Amino acid sequence: MGKSFIERVKRAVAENPGSSIDDPSLTPAGVMVLVFRKDAEYCVLLQKRSSRVDSHKGEISFPGGKKDPEDETMLDTALRETHEEMGIDPQDVEVFGSLDQTATTTGFCTNPFAGTFPYPYDFNPQEEEVAEVLEVPVSSLMDSANRRDEVRIANGDLYFAPVFTHDGHIIFGATARILNRFIELLETSILEEKP
Repeated sequence: MGKSFIERVKRAVAENPGSSIDDPSLTPAGVMVLVFRKDAEYCVLLQKRSSRVDSHKGEISFPGGKKDPEDETMLDTALRETHEEMGIDPQDVEVFGSLDQTATTTGFCTNPFAGTFPYPYDFNPQEEEVAEVLEVPVSSLMDSANRRDEVRIANGDLYFAPVFTHDGHIIFGATARILNRFIELLETSILEEKP
């Protein structure tokens, strides 16, 4: 993954037709899928949620949360929540675009946005919500040894759910589905560049 990696991410996100969920019973939420260069490799920023939050205690997630009345757009929500949870100033984020909406089992319609920020960065995680900041290498997420599908049953239907592992952490649920789609877009973009 060379110098043009961020350009590949931008193009992959821009070319994604996206999919939306039409279910008014779901609560709108926004998250940021942030990619950055750390030393010699590119990473995705994730967090381990604390045991004090209302939902998804101890789970691995993207920074983000539910829409507040003062948020004009879902991107505003994602950037505000990222600032509140991780201390990343919205002005420091270069947003590439949006990814596919994803529903959670807890009743949220998650709107993911991809972007980058300058690194190193002085994170200021909110202790009430964030137990740990995770900088997960993209190469680790793309490594089949760290990816698998689990069979799940929801509402009587059988489906396959992606799961990632990293440094003793298990990434599952909506976060894993968003990551999986993000990695698919990157892999497609990389394959299309090859002669």
